[in-house]
Amino acid sequence: MTGVRKADTQVPPDAEVVERARKGDHAAFRVLVERYEGRAFRLAVRVLRDEEQARDAVQDAFIKVYGSLDRFQGRSGFYTWLYRIVMNQCLDRKRRDKSDREVEWKDEVESQPLDGAPPLVSDPAPGGPEAQVARLELRKIMATAIEALPEEARRTLQLREIDGLSYKEIAEALGIPKGTVMSRLHYARRRLQELLREAGVDPLAAGGGAEGTA
Repeated sequence: MTGVRKADTQVPPDAEVVERARKGDHAAFRVLVERYEGRAFRLAVRVLRDEEQARDAVQDAFIKVYGSLDRFQGRSGFYTWLYRIVMNQCLDRKRRDKSDREVEWKDEVESQPLDGAPPLVSDPAPGGPEAQVARLELRKIMATAIEALPEEARRTLQLREIDGLSYKEIAEALGIPKGTVMSRLHYARRRLQELLREAGVDPLAAGGGAEGTA
């Protein structure tokens, strides 16, 4: 009786895939794209508020990544490096286009956590149409409260709660000390709780009170 070797079922780590892509393995680079394009797109949508521009920004970012693989030193994680490039592409587009674009965020973009990160809004117990309406209303209130945060605090909170980055990864991505990450998150969560209370929402019921761990 033959079995599948354990090594055959393991997902190769980013460092190994990057090294293969650096040596000209196009299939390896496609693995990186498939692994991270969803996260990169959600990041770009949050910054640009325009799905078409977000797709273009992510495409340009991966083109830049492909041409810069030989300069990737591996001192930070691949996604942290990709995050910086995507963010720079988005900020360049915002500087070129000052119009205030709005987009109706899909449910997944607003609240779906990644890599085990806790959701910003806790789902209530399953119920009928009234429960669904209440859940949507709660998410709208939460999204409005998050938008009211200062940009630096909002971006740091999104990296932690939506993208699921560790404190160390956030510090590397934003180029700030880990202590600054922690103080921004503390402020963002405290201010978010205040905004929710002002809107008549219990922060604990909304899932806005968890501190999380590094």
